[in-house]
Amino acid sequence: MALLLNIDTATENASIALSENGKAVLTMVNNQQRDHASWIQPAIQDLLKKTGRTMQELQAVAVTAGPGSYTGLRVGMATAKGLCFALGIPMITENTLRVMAYAATVQTFPNGDEYRIKAGLKNGTLLCPMIDARRMEVFTALYDLGLNIVQNPAAIILDADSFNKELENNSILFLGNGSAKWKPVCNHPNAFFADVNQTAEHLAPLAEVLFLQEKFADLAYEEPVYLKEFYSHIKK
Repeated sequence: MALLLNIDTATENASIALSENGKAVLTMVNNQQRDHASWIQPAIQDLLKKTGRTMQELQAVAVTAGPGSYTGLRVGMATAKGLCFALGIPMITENTLRVMAYAATVQTFPNGDEYRIKAGLKNGTLLCPMIDARRMEVFTALYDLGLNIVQNPAAIILDADSFNKELENNSILFLGNGSAKWKPVCNHPNAFFADVNQTAEHLAPLAEVLFLQEKFADLAYEEPVYLKEFYSHIKK
C-alpha cells in the first residue's frame, strides 16, 4: 500500500494524480500543451496542499515514460527524476500506450455504451491505443483485455491494409488521438472506435502493482521511450 505521485505529460493533456493504495485521491489536468513545463511544479504543490499531504510522505513517483510528445516526455521524466533524487524515493515508469489501454477498460462510454454493446469487451477483443505522430504515422500497440502485449509498441505508418490480419480474428477497439485519422481509412466490420481520455488517474493502479512488485526504474539511466528520433522544422 503506497502513497504515490503519478505524472502523465506524454500527450496534449498533462495531468498529475495523488494516489493511495492504487486509487486516485485527487487529479489535476492541464489542457494547454505548451504550458506543461511551467504548470507541473506549481500544480504538484497545489495538489499536495489540497490533499493535506507533504512531499516527505510520498513513497514513490510514477510517470508515463512514452511514447508521446518529445517535449512532454522530457518534462515528465525530468520532474519525476528530480523529485525522486531529492526525496530519496524510487521512480516507477509505465508505457503511455498501456495506460491508455487500461483507461479503455474502465471508462464508461457515452451514447448507450456503443462499443461495449458491439464488441462486448469479450474474449478475442484487442485494445489498440494510438498516439498521433504526424501525417499518417502513429505510435501504437495491441493489448488483450488483461493488458498483456499482443503487438509491441512501435511507430507505424497507417494505410488501408494496416491491422487486416489482426482484424480477421479479433474485434479491435481503436482509441487515442491517432485513431481519428485511422477511422476514415478503416472500414473493417471488426474495427470499433471510442474517445478514451486517459489521465494520471489511470496510471495510479498500474503504478501501485509495480510498486508492490518493487519494479523500479534506474534513476541514473532511465530515458523516455521515444520510438523514433526527434526532428524539428526549424532551419539551421
